[in-house]
Amino acid sequence: MKTTTMVLIGGVLLGGIVLTSSLPVAAAGSKAKPEQADLVEARIKQLHSDLHITAAQEAQWSPVAQMMRDNGKAMEDLRKQRVDAKSLGAVDELKSYAAAIDAHADGVRKFIPVFQSLYDSMSDAQKKTADSVFHSRVLAAAKRNT
Repeated sequence: MKTTTMVLIGGVLLGGIVLTSSLPVAAAGSKAKPEQADLVEARIKQLHSDLHITAAQEAQWSPVAQMMRDNGKAMEDLRKQRVDAKSLGAVDELKSYAAAIDAHADGVRKFIPVFQSLYDSMSDAQKKTADSVFHSRVLAAAKRNT
């Protein structure tokens, strides 16, 4: 059960599922989209706040935040490769999609032990909050994907 929960948590963090209120908003009338790095930083800031990370937990939090940045950059690099390729044939589209899935899965695998260290340091109240935050994000993502 813990492993499944950690995979879901990692997927939520790495997959870009965020609460709308945590996203940076472009100026009214602007068509500019926030940069991926800005979205990741917004997720990091929101999660830090939601989980009530204490000063004593910053040593465990820092690697979590860095892993989120690293995984976000890896996914953004793959996205840019697809954009740069312009039009791909069907087989190349499938290969590109597979590469993104593999990168996501690798990111989750790397994220789990880092997040586990933080989770293990949390108080029961923080764990309950973390469980609730991630559970609601997973449900929201499932609704969007159905």
